[in-house]
Amino acid sequence: MAVDAHGMPLRTIVTDGTTHDSRQAADLIDGFKAENLLADKAYDCNSIIEKSILQGINPVIPSKRNRKIQRDYDQDLYKIRHLVENAFLHLKQWRGIATRYLKNTKSFLAAVHIRCIIMWAKIS
Repeated sequence: MAVDAHGMPLRTIVTDGTTHDSRQAADLIDGFKAENLLADKAYDCNSIIEKSILQGINPVIPSKRNRKIQRDYDQDLYKIRHLVENAFLHLKQWRGIATRYLKNTKSFLAAVHIRCIIMWAKIS
């Protein structure tokens, strides 16, 4: 899920349970105009970092422990990454999303979109 600076969802990609989310990250940020990309260590891979830099986005991603050359990142800016986690918490307030009752991917994504619409409607 991609969220804006206020933690509001902008784009969601649903994968099956065995696919790591970082494989979808390049598609998730495709076309976004942003200053920074905040993500946790799981997203520390060259393809995501290169894609964000090509788009003019500063990657704020801590390096994995096994990376040979550790990259610097803005630790103060990284602290607001909790907004992404908060967006997931709001989504999972719906029991059907939290437990993924809807086994069909299209139905599950539709439920996520409806929940995102409700999140956006609350601020308007």
